[in-house]
Amino acid sequence: MNESGAVNESSTGLLPATWLESGALDGNVSIALSATARAFHVNPWDIMLCLSGTVIACENAIVVAIIFYTPTLRNPMFVLIGSLATADLLAGIGLILNFVFRYVISSETISLVTVGFLVASFAASISSLLAITVDRYLSLYNALTYFSEKTLQYVHLMLVGSWGASLCLGLLPVLGWNCLDDASTCSIVRPLTRTNLTLLATSFFFIFLLMLSLYFKICKIVCRHAHQIALQQHFFTTSHYVATKKGVSTLAIILGTFGASWLPFAIYCLVGEPEYPAVYTYATLLPATYNSMINPIIYAYRNADIQRSICLLFCGCFQTAGSHRSRSPSEV
Repeated sequence: MNESGAVNESSTGLLPATWLESGALDGNVSIALSATARAFHVNPWDIMLCLSGTVIACENAIVVAIIFYTPTLRNPMFVLIGSLATADLLAGIGLILNFVFRYVISSETISLVTVGFLVASFAASISSLLAITVDRYLSLYNALTYFSEKTLQYVHLMLVGSWGASLCLGLLPVLGWNCLDDASTCSIVRPLTRTNLTLLATSFFFIFLLMLSLYFKICKIVCRHAHQIALQQHFFTTSHYVATKKGVSTLAIILGTFGASWLPFAIYCLVGEPEYPAVYTYATLLPATYNSMINPIIYAYRNADIQRSICLLFCGCFQTAGSHRSRSPSEV
């Protein structure tokens, strides 16, 4: 029993007390430390999640900075894109912190807070995607009254509701809905309970079906508008067909990317059991993080206004650097 306990302790990267005592008595502290180093293993899946979080944080930090420092990007669409980028930025930071706290500062309390932070961040990201879908539907359904002060107020209220709900979901495990006191209630994502994870998965499926319904209605509106334009011009040109096809295919890519990223993990949350190998959880969770990596490419970097702002930012930096280099010593 004692031997197995020592093995379990070493596998978590902790230094057994017996090793410290023998090392101190024999004077072979370096041997004890090297044995500990060999016993400390970093899960490759955790490394990939940390790398994914780093890329996510860098991508979305640029988007947040561009929208925040560009006064012209203040209409409802960019407010929603900024909300999405902020949520994904927090999710990326959460993945990095999860790695640090897992292998550097091992604490159940900190782990609980980190998991709650990740739940709130990813929930806010998915909620922001739903808000963007609703906004796109309303911009087509009420095209004449969309660009008004009332629309911006409605978007702000929608974001307050989505972020408030996401914060509540993240606080649930921190405030006591966890399995730290009862291991039998643990889910595939410790320390979340099975009922908590079922609630999160069910909420995702509801949002996904709602987005699917809205995108289907958006496709119908786009096709109807294209048909009306063709009737007014008495012919349906190739350009009309190409524009309609491009719009529908873009919606399909957006929804397909979202579903392909999150559906495997959401399904596994419902059918997975705690005794299943952890590799299944990692294999479904890692693709889910890729959605936050792809979001800025789909919603931000493809936008002409954001591209223009990025070009102005980098051109300004290059011009400033060039002016400093071109100064003569006398001017300095």
